[in-house]
Amino acid sequence: MEGASQGLLADAMTDVPVDSSAAARTVAPEGLTAAEEEELRAEIAKVEEEIGTLRQVLAAKERHCGELKRKLGLTPLDGLKQNLSKSWHDVQVSNAYVKTSEKLGEWNDKVTQSDFYKKTQETLSQAGQKTSAALSNVGSVISRKLGDMRNSATFKSFEDRVGTIKSRVVGSRENSTDGLHSPSGAGDKPPQDNAPF
Repeated sequence: MEGASQGLLADAMTDVPVDSSAAARTVAPEGLTAAEEEELRAEIAKVEEEIGTLRQVLAAKERHCGELKRKLGLTPLDGLKQNLSKSWHDVQVSNAYVKTSEKLGEWNDKVTQSDFYKKTQETLSQAGQKTSAALSNVGSVISRKLGDMRNSATFKSFEDRVGTIKSRVVGSRENSTDGLHSPSGAGDKPPQDNAPF
């Protein structure tokens, strides 16, 4: 595995230029000798070179990881889902989230235990019960009034007239040979359907 990693690193390594002139332009702080300044500059150059090498190694590792994921059939969307899930989990276990949840829980307990909340809840409950009873009473009154109206002489007279009209209309259809008189004068013959379909 190490040989394969070094093969990838050798292919991916490129020289990253280090701007040594930027280091030379800075003025040494007071209290440093020329030797100390030179030593610090050498250390800066060495650290910058290591940073460049680490960037190259990181880029090679990221490419290799991408190839492995592609071989496994993992898509960037899968990675995004996993990252979001991990991030959400991290948020939920963070001190800020836990403290906020605890504080909100305390506030909720305080509010629900307060006299004002209890009185409001009790009032709303009573109002709901009274509204329900009132609507039930209204429904009963409407049903009773409709029943009274149906039993009234006026409604009976109206119902009889409608019944009479209905029997005349239905009776005339039953007496007719084809239900309604045909404007074509076809009489009892049903019209023929000459349509091709």
